[in-house]
Amino acid sequence: MQKITAAITAVGKYLPDYVLTNKELETMVDTNDEWIVTRTGIKERRILKGEGKGTSYMAIRAAKDLIKKSNINPKDIELVIVATATPDMQAASTSAFVASQIGATEAFSFDQIAACSSFLFGMSTAARYIESGKYKKVLLIGADKNSSMIDYTDRATCIIFGDGAGAVLFEPNHENLGLQDELLKSDGVGREFLHVKAGGSILPASIETVTNKLHYVYQDGKTVFKYAVSNMADVSDKILKRNKLEKKDVNWLAAHQANKRIIDATARRMDLSEDKVMLNIQKYGNTTSATLPLLLNDYEEQLKKGDNIIFAAFGGGFTWGAIYFKWAYNYNKNK
Repeated sequence: MQKITAAITAVGKYLPDYVLTNKELETMVDTNDEWIVTRTGIKERRILKGEGKGTSYMAIRAAKDLIKKSNINPKDIELVIVATATPDMQAASTSAFVASQIGATEAFSFDQIAACSSFLFGMSTAARYIESGKYKKVLLIGADKNSSMIDYTDRATCIIFGDGAGAVLFEPNHENLGLQDELLKSDGVGREFLHVKAGGSILPASIETVTNKLHYVYQDGKTVFKYAVSNMADVSDKILKRNKLEKKDVNWLAAHQANKRIIDATARRMDLSEDKVMLNIQKYGNTTSATLPLLLNDYEEQLKKGDNIIFAAFGGGFTWGAIYFKWAYNYNKNK
């Protein structure tokens, strides 16, 4: 039997209209454009505005963008995975609502939550369903409304995060393109360094939790930075060695857009030049689960069939990993 690999065959995205610039942040907290750019590489980020608009709003629009571009019938989609750290609600599945709203009425669905590694882990999950031979079309969406959990008086976090969504379609491939190898990790030691303390089962919402601002992201920046630089670079380097890849063999590094200094450190560890590093953090900030699919959307026209891509991510928990991936198609603006 011919080997089935899981390839990405289409991409789509959605970004909110509202642009929150560093200049505007200067009016909100004690910071300035030079300080933010020097330490993070971020110049602006998108923020979702509007009553009743949550993560699903962006996920639906990213999925519809993909469907329109690829001209697929949503009824042919068999599985919808929404990778997110900010689901619409507790208990109710965000992915189920998204699937219904895009017309994927024949699909089953579930949410995948692993902080900033959610989409990376989702790639592994989607690939397993395709490789089983049972499923032909799996839609993976990375979407987060980070602004829903950000305190815009806390300069340590409000400068970093933005909102957005990206979607990819996984389909079977018989040319050995798509997902080649993965190295995924987690370590519960990171729980205390990056979290939203209240709103979960340990500390449900109350007047006290709201008053004490416990529903906002807390981040111990120095510790998270140290772990992220070390671990993301380490798994990226290991996956190269495990697959006997040299720097000349790597066409692209698609790293989670958390901080440009972390991305740069990962690229140095892999001995890659800047022109091989996908970068859009300057425009969007850290969109958590959406960073990797947004990179694919922004670089789609430059990607060539057979390109070797190393995906890497690091998130709260801690969660992290790297994936070796072969791109499956050349961009066609007329398709």
